[in-house]
Amino acid sequence: MTEEIKKIINKLSPIERKIVPYLDVSIEEIKEKTGIDQITLIRALNFLENKGVLTTKKITKKIIDLGTNGIFYKKNHLPERNLLITLEKLRNPKIEELKKEAKISDNEFKVSLGVLKNKGLIEIKNGRIFINVSKEKITNKMEEEKLLELIPILEGKIIKEYGEALNNLKKRKEIIEIKEDNQITFEITLLGEELLKKNINEDLIEEITPEIIKNWKNNKKFRHYEIKTNAPTIHGGKKHFVNQAIEYGRKVWLELGFKEMSGPIIQTGFWNFDALFTAQDHPVREMQDTFFIKNVISKLPDTKLVAKVKKAHETGVGESKGWQYSWKEEDAKKVVLRTHTTCLSARTLSSLKPKDLPAKFFSIGKCFRNETVDWSHGFEFYQTEGIVVDKDATFLDLLGYLKEFYKKMGFDKIRFTPSYFPYTEPSVEISVYHPEKKIWLEVGGAGIFRPEMVIPLFGEYIPVLAWGQGFDRIIMDYYAIKDLREMYKNNLTALRNKKAWMRT
Repeated sequence: MTEEIKKIINKLSPIERKIVPYLDVSIEEIKEKTGIDQITLIRALNFLENKGVLTTKKITKKIIDLGTNGIFYKKNHLPERNLLITLEKLRNPKIEELKKEAKISDNEFKVSLGVLKNKGLIEIKNGRIFINVSKEKITNKMEEEKLLELIPILEGKIIKEYGEALNNLKKRKEIIEIKEDNQITFEITLLGEELLKKNINEDLIEEITPEIIKNWKNNKKFRHYEIKTNAPTIHGGKKHFVNQAIEYGRKVWLELGFKEMSGPIIQTGFWNFDALFTAQDHPVREMQDTFFIKNVISKLPDTKLVAKVKKAHETGVGESKGWQYSWKEEDAKKVVLRTHTTCLSARTLSSLKPKDLPAKFFSIGKCFRNETVDWSHGFEFYQTEGIVVDKDATFLDLLGYLKEFYKKMGFDKIRFTPSYFPYTEPSVEISVYHPEKKIWLEVGGAGIFRPEMVIPLFGEYIPVLAWGQGFDRIIMDYYAIKDLREMYKNNLTALRNKKAWMRT
């Protein structure tokens, strides 16, 4: 016996020892002879492959199987057959009469009518339906019916005459589905053939137990363990990487001394727009930008607050002249999916008392906008919002908070450029430098809330530092995601390989 074979025999696990004598038969026969289940057997074969005893090969075959509707139709006829049976009982019925008698759904009726017409079995004249062929031809099975009887079947075994029938059934809902069947085969190597000839029934010790120690015999041997072998990867449960990123962002704001704001994703136009001094004729309040909840009207908050917001819009507050138009309660009562988390800042400001100051708040939440979905846009996205309410707050403080947040999120180079936003003045745009692409990426906007927004909500003007940052872009950069849609695809392999969120 060669040294290599001796080493292999000493490393064989009990399961491997059980299947080695049957390596000259198929996998199905091994299962039958040993009683080992499929998963355990495949794992043992992989371990034997690592030892050089055999080589495995995976063969993927496509199988045409029945969907939910297919199972039902195979047992109870296709809807077009049921329609024909009903049509035979009636004499040239009107379409509505046939539809009522057939007892099939509207969709099935329309599809069946089209199928029978295309096959030349029926004819429609003056709103009535006529059978166009002999009774003998009607009783003949259609190709689709013959195909259903053959299923399940390997895709390659569908003969040409059923090609058109297969395409027809594929177009219809849940009649057939294509499944992949992965089959494992193996071939014994020369080393494996030599191993088959050896006696491998030696009783080796797998683990030390008190019983073994009490009854120790010098002739007992331990099984050798192969610690370098490739074991199957075990994927433990973990949070989605987007949720990990949100938790990290939340941790950063909390460490900076902020309290978290929260609120519903469904908001009134009042909180989403009016309280933020967004004019009622602003384009952002149109259907093409905002998701409105159909046929829902909500109540407005405290009447005094509504009156103050109305005044800010119509004639202004402080030194402002407002928007100089007639403000309508009807528009403010409309209900929307929030387009930003700034509505939470407005609600928080309205609830603060002078004794609560100074105060710092943040939120990380989902927002919705009526966007065309592409690689860089989605109709839902995460935003991180923040406000600092302090009589002594300055614009430089705002830049300092933002710089600190982005440094903690892993961006060393941050750039600020002047900008314009409806409810902040002065306003600034934040960009971070991407070292690999060597470009500046815009990540959000910030500024100091305008008096027209603060005075109605708080009763007096106090500087409020505010920002709203796109959180998805930060996540995309960290995970090198090029297409926004990848963040929400349920690709298990990709999700398992995503590293935990950790910035240094």
